[in-house]
Amino acid sequence: MLRLAFKLLVNDRGKFTALLVGITFAVFLMVQMTSLFAGILNKASATVTNIGASVWVMDPSVNTVANSLPMPGYVLDTARSAEGVKYAVPLYSGSALVKLGDGGYQSVTVLGLDDTSLFGRPEMMAGKIEDIYAESAFIVVRDTEFRKLKNPEIGTEFEVNDHRGLIVGIAKVASSGLFGMPTLYTTYSKAVQYIPSMRFTTSYILVEPKSPADVPGIKAQIARLGYLALTKEEFIEKISEFYKYQTGVGTNLMLMTVISFIVGLSISGQTFYTFILENLERFGALKAIGAKSHELVVMILFQAFLTSVTGYGLGVGLCAVLIGIAKFRLPSYAAMITYDNLALALLMVVVIASISSYIGVRRVLRIEPFDIFRG
Repeated sequence: MLRLAFKLLVNDRGKFTALLVGITFAVFLMVQMTSLFAGILNKASATVTNIGASVWVMDPSVNTVANSLPMPGYVLDTARSAEGVKYAVPLYSGSALVKLGDGGYQSVTVLGLDDTSLFGRPEMMAGKIEDIYAESAFIVVRDTEFRKLKNPEIGTEFEVNDHRGLIVGIAKVASSGLFGMPTLYTTYSKAVQYIPSMRFTTSYILVEPKSPADVPGIKAQIARLGYLALTKEEFIEKISEFYKYQTGVGTNLMLMTVISFIVGLSISGQTFYTFILENLERFGALKAIGAKSHELVVMILFQAFLTSVTGYGLGVGLCAVLIGIAKFRLPSYAAMITYDNLALALLMVVVIASISSYIGVRRVLRIEPFDIFRG
């Protein structure tokens, strides 16, 4: 029966192709939209991921890591003396305008690491991390935005706020930033000295608890000061919530995903129903020679399953190829395919297949062999 169902399906090449195209196109759009959003969220949390601190202390008004609000020095003192804290260090996070050797200007993100521990330092590709203590020393990150600094090498000079800057090392990080700006690392003291800032200069306080059980107590002690302490995962989730619900990015991509689902459902549902109508006589003949109703149902479900799985695979493959080409031509392209995206697309394909097969099953179960042969 399944072999017969397969032949009925593929012999009508026009309908079979239309079914595949509808589901493939829907899956492609759904995976593409959700992958783009996943890539944006990943890049938005790049600094949190790259620094790797267990607990981040910040102003409660902070929504994204790029928009920090400086805190007074007593917050750092309190964090260091809080019960359960192994150590706490300040982090400077800001932006600056760099004058390159050719006279051009480029905006950059500057991260100032604690002078004593250099906690949060990146993995070095060239040079030594100790050279960051030298006068005017900066470490540049080789990521997708590296070329915007004219591909600097160790020894390259530039200006930042009328101060001389010198590249003493090249590093790599897990993820590049969202806003298309290269990243420079230096010490906290040099960042505060070179870059104009407000009265307070500590963007974040990076806390390492003695044990995970100490985190709630640390949060409570920081909260008494009117500030917020979040674990790495909580901070990433807060950034994600901001982009999902407080910007237009999440809403627009959600609408595109829903539209893709509706397009796939309408195309595949209508085409599958037409396919059933055109093969109604064959199903009636099978019923007349003894095929049970549940066997006909299995045939229709098999046809819907085969078409959906094939279209799902083609859609995911097409999306992966196009994302790969886009990243090859434009390295800063944000899209990334995750297991969650694939699972969501698969769930929607299952819904499409279920509704399409339900329409077909209802029509076939109402067939009477007498009506077929009488016609």
